[in-house]
Amino acid sequence: MAERSGWEKVVTDLVAERGVNLTRYAYLLSGSRDDAADLVQDALVRTFGRLRNGFTVDSAEAYVRRAILNSYLDTGRRRSRWLATAHLHVTPEERESSAGATDARLDLNAELAKLTPRERACIVLRYYDDLTIDGVAKALGIASGTVKRYLSDALGKMAVALSADDSALQTALALKGSDHAE
Repeated sequence: MAERSGWEKVVTDLVAERGVNLTRYAYLLSGSRDDAADLVQDALVRTFGRLRNGFTVDSAEAYVRRAILNSYLDTGRRRSRWLATAHLHVTPEERESSAGATDARLDLNAELAKLTPRERACIVLRYYDDLTIDGVAKALGIASGTVKRYLSDALGKMAVALSADDSALQTALALKGSDHAE
């Protein structure tokens, strides 16, 4: 078997070492396992579609994460235009769970689904990626004040539903820590 070139090895190592984390990141943004897998696949193709050398696994991960975020925001813009003209909206069936952590995660995901793409991206970047306000602003290419406004609006929307069970948000966000242990 022929030895892989530099960029092929980086892609293979990236997917093997950090593929699960990239998929979880995409899932938090999109709220759908299928969409998350598509976002990661598209990001990998965009990042490595042209033969690129000189990447390390760390730098490649940063490029892929950025491509995931950009793709999600682009999809959100297209989807919001479509929903403005769509006459029918179908919601998938959801099964009830008896596990508290699963319930908290479902509650959090349901609340994240109600946010606009920019609000959701701000929440994920701020609380999942642990970026500062300025870091979120830089990642999205918007002003810090705008990020604060998106975060305020998003947390306000989410607080109404999640305030009844304040532990739901803490439990769901604590799952972030256990994601890295797997």
